[in-house]
Amino acid sequence: MLSLDNSGKLIAIVGPTGSGKSDLAVRLAKIYDGEVINADSRQLYRFLDIGVAKPTISDRGGIPHHLFDIIDPDKDFNLADYQKITRGSIKNVQSQNKLPFLVGGSGLYVWSVLEGWQIPQVPPNWELRQEMEEMAKSAGPEILYQRLVSIDPVAAEQIDSRNVRRVIRALEIGLSGGVKCGESQRKQPPPYHILVIGLTAERKALYDRVDLRIDKMIESGLVDEVRSLLAQGYAPDIPALKSVGYKEVISHITGEMDLTETVERIKAETHRLIRHQNNWFRLNDTRIHWLDIQQNYVTKCIKLMEEFLKEESNKHGFY
Repeated sequence: MLSLDNSGKLIAIVGPTGSGKSDLAVRLAKIYDGEVINADSRQLYRFLDIGVAKPTISDRGGIPHHLFDIIDPDKDFNLADYQKITRGSIKNVQSQNKLPFLVGGSGLYVWSVLEGWQIPQVPPNWELRQEMEEMAKSAGPEILYQRLVSIDPVAAEQIDSRNVRRVIRALEIGLSGGVKCGESQRKQPPPYHILVIGLTAERKALYDRVDLRIDKMIESGLVDEVRSLLAQGYAPDIPALKSVGYKEVISHITGEMDLTETVERIKAETHRLIRHQNNWFRLNDTRIHWLDIQQNYVTKCIKLMEEFLKEESNKHGFY
């Protein structure tokens, strides 16, 4: 383990699902006296383990991991909540002169921290949410998305039209009478010196990796995990169970699909997720130091880390 001045430094490891971000983070944290902070929106939830590829205790290799299993699946947790608690975790790790590794593929969450987004503090409007959820069920989610386009086109460009939860949240903010979600993207650069490491590969190789992982998820008991969640009383339409893997297995449990079709559907939706993540983490983004996982990327990564950690600790911004 190398001893260096890590004060003010932050490492972010980003990229598409299945690219090996968590494994690399643990490997680097062992070398550079680091701790891992979660930036995967689904791994925040308790009881969602297999289907979100949450690192097991064994996977974590003795490295402290933060912001895993912090909320129940049916509890509300928004971007402002995540940003606040993540900043606290980064500060705590840095105060021990350890190196924080922000790790995950949820682009919205990652960039809100790295770019210092100024997020509107709009409390949930449960009556409005219920009204919009019912509208989405009766008329389809596209009607909500088109409404968002009309009142906040900037936010609409950043949100997948099929992500009903985030569309509703953006509408909730836009209809609150304050600053719209898209217009709120004022940024106050955070007090970090940031190295962003991106993991990538040829798309077919990524698809093959996630397909294999999904097969292993089924073998490891994903269907039983979903049955357990339903048995605990969690409704099948809560946002956590609408995520990829869980919604398809619920359809299998209710008899809408056989297991073979379910697995193929999960794979197809995960491939779509990878394509969507590319919109958040672009290969031409010069702030991201991309490493091809099909090449000798660990050696290149360690060299990059060594160069970054030699930088003065009082610097801010992207490396």
